[in-house]
Amino acid sequence: MAAPTTLSSLSGSGTLHRLASDEEQDAKITRENFQAESWKDWPNEAGFEGLKEHRGPIDLKIIGEIPSWAAGSLYRTGPGQNAVDTENGSTHRVSHWFDGFAHTHKFDIIPSSVPGDGNSTIVRYSSRLQSETFVDDIKRRGWRSGISFGQRADPCVGIFSKFMSLFHPIQANNAVVIERNLPGPWSESSKVAQAGHRTGTGDLFVLTDNSLLHKVDPDTLEPLEFIATSKLHPSLTGPLACAHPQRDPESGDVFNYNLEFGKRPTYRIYRTNASTGTADILATLTVADISPAYIHSMFLTKNYVVLCVPSSHFSFAGMKIPLVRNLVDGMAPFDKTKPTQWVVVDRHHGNGVVARFTTPAGFFFHSVNAFEEAIVEDQESQAEWVDLIFDYVGYESTAIIQGFYLDVILDRDEAARKYWTDGPEGDDLVPHLRRQRFRIPPSPSSSGSNTQGGSPLPSAEEVFAIPAPHVGELPTINPLYATKPYKFVYSVSSRGLSTMMDCLVKTDVSSRAATIWAPPQSHTPGEAIFVPSPNATDEDDGVLLSVVLDGTAQVSYLVCLSAKTMEEVGRAELEFPIGLGFHGIHAPVSV
Repeated sequence: MAAPTTLSSLSGSGTLHRLASDEEQDAKITRENFQAESWKDWPNEAGFEGLKEHRGPIDLKIIGEIPSWAAGSLYRTGPGQNAVDTENGSTHRVSHWFDGFAHTHKFDIIPSSVPGDGNSTIVRYSSRLQSETFVDDIKRRGWRSGISFGQRADPCVGIFSKFMSLFHPIQANNAVVIERNLPGPWSESSKVAQAGHRTGTGDLFVLTDNSLLHKVDPDTLEPLEFIATSKLHPSLTGPLACAHPQRDPESGDVFNYNLEFGKRPTYRIYRTNASTGTADILATLTVADISPAYIHSMFLTKNYVVLCVPSSHFSFAGMKIPLVRNLVDGMAPFDKTKPTQWVVVDRHHGNGVVARFTTPAGFFFHSVNAFEEAIVEDQESQAEWVDLIFDYVGYESTAIIQGFYLDVILDRDEAARKYWTDGPEGDDLVPHLRRQRFRIPPSPSSSGSNTQGGSPLPSAEEVFAIPAPHVGELPTINPLYATKPYKFVYSVSSRGLSTMMDCLVKTDVSSRAATIWAPPQSHTPGEAIFVPSPNATDEDDGVLLSVVLDGTAQVSYLVCLSAKTMEEVGRAELEFPIGLGFHGIHAPVSV
């Protein structure tokens, strides 16, 4: 493996402590690691190939300790199998990481019943494939019908088959996000189910960037049904939505958007009420200068829900997507002259859109958190203006999407070198934790806010931009600090040692210090889920749960880290690999 020219500790294992003053140097070393092709000694194949379902439950071997107060169910989702042998003798291969066939996992963390075991726990694992109907359809046809995220076109599929596939009713392949107890028309029955479930989970849903909710059994993980968002409200008929809805931590209300294509593409921003299961349309946007775009997540503050439309615009108002049958090829070339647009929507008083602003052209997958700060602008009247603060992991272009094709991840035909070494220049591939600040007046109204009116939109102020490896993707925080001022972000990052992620990092947004958990060589971590310690007084008093792939031994383990020190507390070991996946949720034991 080619070592960095300086700061060799960045490529070692253990817990690394870095300061804001190290950001530029550490980012430089990361780029050098990529250029030196250090990732060739970090295998990831076991996280994508030959993966199997294990319905279990299987008792796992515990090393160290996973605290009993972290008891509950850790649900994870992502792609499973990535190749299908068809009936006509061909093999259908998944092109893009996001299009792997859905596979859901559950780790039950259970306090030990053995007398004298004190704080110890046992961990039981089970998993279930979620797209068997979809896969069976591919086996029979020999190709994938419907719209995918980035599946490359099958040259054997003719124009007629492509056209007919648009009218072929199929089950979706939701594999990105897991949510539990989403409000809806099913809420009353789910409350009954919660009463008999140890984590209070009545309903479990797997989501992606479409407008279908995939309901699965929270105990067995059995796939149950797909539910269209039009069941929430009849106007929510568009095909796209955020994979990551926002949930009010106090009321439980859930917020999302729905994008309908057509002559005038329309965004509908809506709320599903936790108390009634009904949905309300908070704003409808058909403004000519807000392009239909790929949007993976949103923002929520105490008083507003905010839609950020990045510069990931679709060609021909989205009408190219049915022709190319995937979202990536349906996007227009990235245009740095087209800024990112933000739409602020009142969520309490029915005022609709109350403000709009822009930031420079860019792209993001994941919001981190958002909150409000009151500012006394007029000392005489004591009128309070409000600063809206938005944190997210952003990129300077959409080029990062190409890096998640499996050819690049697995370095097939030198695709990794062509992408990371000979591909986009500058910071296009570098994630940054960005903070934007925008000030709105007291009691804003919707008058004139839905249109630009011929005047340029105001711009937000960028407070900071922290680069990798001091921050990474799949960001999470202590859930008790959602919509509130907070201090710590946890994410999976890269030091340039892998084509995927190679470390977990805790970023202090106040001091910009970073604490990196660097696992052993070829151990690839997944998203870190924060579990708060009971009666905690510090924001970082808790543990992180992450599923790690040992790519050399081809096995996985659930690691438990102290969220305060980023040091390992314990782990639960499996005897087989788990696919490198996306997101999860911890459902604590009900009290």
